[in-house]
Amino acid sequence: MFTGLVEEIGDIRKVGRKGEAMVLGISAFRIMDDLKLGDSVAVNGVCLTATSIGKGLFTVDVMPETYRSTNLKELQIGSKVNLERAMAAEARFGGHIVQGHVDGVGSIRSVHNDQNAVVYEIAPLDSNLFKYIIPKGSITLDGISLTVVQVMETSFTVSIIPHTLAETILSHKKSGDTVNIENDIIGKYVDHLLHYGSQEKAEGKTPSNKGISREYLSEHGFV
Repeated sequence: MFTGLVEEIGDIRKVGRKGEAMVLGISAFRIMDDLKLGDSVAVNGVCLTATSIGKGLFTVDVMPETYRSTNLKELQIGSKVNLERAMAAEARFGGHIVQGHVDGVGSIRSVHNDQNAVVYEIAPLDSNLFKYIIPKGSITLDGISLTVVQVMETSFTVSIIPHTLAETILSHKKSGDTVNIENDIIGKYVDHLLHYGSQEKAEGKTPSNKGISREYLSEHGFV
């Protein structure tokens, strides 16, 4: 689990491709202090596993499903990426619950200044993501925990303070570039629970529940 608070910006030093599989070599400094083989690292919001660790450099594998579902396929040698280690149990939880499981990709439609902030308008490529995007709700863009400002018919906006711009790769992005989107996990679980029975019925199966009840929540470990 991550918090969406980016620890540092890394640089892509190696890109190995074989079909839709990739190996990325990433140079970093701050996160290397206690990074161990097999540790999880969010790279532009994508949870990946450190497969080798050297002096100021680590590698990760990108499997085909991740390649197809995220913007990691666009990375080249010299690209910059947001990095965050998995959350430590004793750490302060400053962002929101981020899994590193990207729901889809969005395109930056516009970027404009709003006094001391910069407003990004994002258009998700998959319109189904909008059911989880609400004004003042949490959202993760390229691994950054942000708050949705406004939701329109085909896009939404987020407002970025100068500190976040300076500490993340958003300052390098412009209109037409892409971002990885991860919606708030709470909304996704609530949606799944509310529609679980109807999904089974649509698939020709006998629904295993008749709605949300205390017994249902207890059976599934929620109470």
